Amino acid sequence: MDIKSALKELTERVGVSGDEFAASNAAADFLKQYVEEVSVDAFGNVTGFVRSHRENAKLLMLDAHIDQVGYIVTYIDDKGFLSVGSCGSPDVKTLLAQSVTVHGKRAVRGVVSTLPPHVQKESGAPEIADISIDVGLTKGQAEEAISLGDRVTVNSEFKELCGDTVSSSAIDDRSGVCAILAALDMLKGKDLAYDLAVCFSAQEETGERGAKQAAFRIKPDECIAVDVSFGRTPDGDPKETVPLGSGVMIGFSAVLDKKMSNSLRKLAREKNISFTEEIMPDSTGTNADAIGVSGSGVKCCTLSFPIRYMHTPVEAVNLNDIKSTAKLIAAYAEGGSEND
Repeated sequence: MDIKSALKELTERVGVSGDEFAASNAAADFLKQYVEEVSVDAFGNVTGFVRSHRENAKLLMLDAHIDQVGYIVTYIDDKGFLSVGSCGSPDVKTLLAQSVTVHGKRAVRGVVSTLPPHVQKESGAPEIADISIDVGLTKGQAEEAISLGDRVTVNSEFKELCGDTVSSSAIDDRSGVCAILAALDMLKGKDLAYDLAVCFSAQEETGERGAKQAAFRIKPDECIAVDVSFGRTPDGDPKETVPLGSGVMIGFSAVLDKKMSNSLRKLAREKNISFTEEIMPDSTGTNADAIGVSGSGVKCCTLSFPIRYMHTPVEAVNLNDIKSTAKLIAAYAEGGSEND
């Protein structure tokens, strides 16, 4: 599987939390190459299954969220300017003077209004309540094309940087989706230790809602939740960030299953897969927190990889980290806790 081309296609599909269907349908098309019973439910969750040939095999859920952060139209003023609220937790300080698209009855291009520096009375990061979007329309024209509740995204194209690094919006967590797809590609024709349930879940950014529903329906025995973490930047704390290119990050936390974490770490060493440990003392901030307490409880671990500029239109990831994550997922699906 060509991870770069898949990531480009997936990040070009709009899927702000609560309105993920364009991205969900694209992910479902990729998933159909590898699994059975692919479906997109009413919430936007994408699911599919791979059956092993082992009798009484446990069910391993592989989850990555399909939604992205963005904005939602809350008001149209008398001059046709739009007010917005945050959908998820986008980095608002990056929003001024950006080009955006309002996903209304038709796609409407706009720009985020800002005062010229010559007449600004004060500087600093704006509050979301202070943001307005200029779509070049009168109030009546705007209301014909745009409804309150329509989603807004910052315009951003997929960019190849030097080496194996790429940048785009929605790297969080379409790159996690790509890691699972790449793992499934590696597992084609292999003897699996588990039955697999794949889930590309909706509304992670607004409270891990899709994963709660999907896990309740799937009822897995174990789950690997794949997400992104904090990449090193010049101003980043070395205790809290990891350089891009470090490989997969294996989660250790009070809410995660220590046996799974240890098994994944052992496998990474045995398979010579680059990795670091990610220590999250009380919770992970990922779908693992919700999936772990679904039903009567699910054993969970997180696999992550570092990205830079999280929740901005220029998130950056090293493709080799996605590949390392895929390799570890595939190794676990083949052997799992049998490697202890």
